[in-house]
Amino acid sequence: MSTLQVELVAADRRVWSGEAQAVSARSTEGDLGILPGHSPLLGVLVEGEVRIDTGDGRETVTIDTGFLSVDHDRVTIVAEQVDASSLSSGATD
Repeated sequence: MSTLQVELVAADRRVWSGEAQAVSARSTEGDLGILPGHSPLLGVLVEGEVRIDTGDGRETVTIDTGFLSVDHDRVTIVAEQVDASSLSSGATD
């Protein structure tokens, strides 16, 4: 099964990175769901939850605003502020 390479970055630090089966977030255009093979995308994110489905479960963080970029199964999420208190695995490098 194909996976996504995901990097979640706040203004001051890398919050989470790793492999995932799916990513979902809320954009100015509505909810986005990203799976492997998704076409290239650049979306503006609004305040809300970002969910990262990994092989071990789901990681959820709350962001203020930011953007999401998808290209060749690489997902980059950049937000000014990220509440990562609910992350089970913490930041990975």
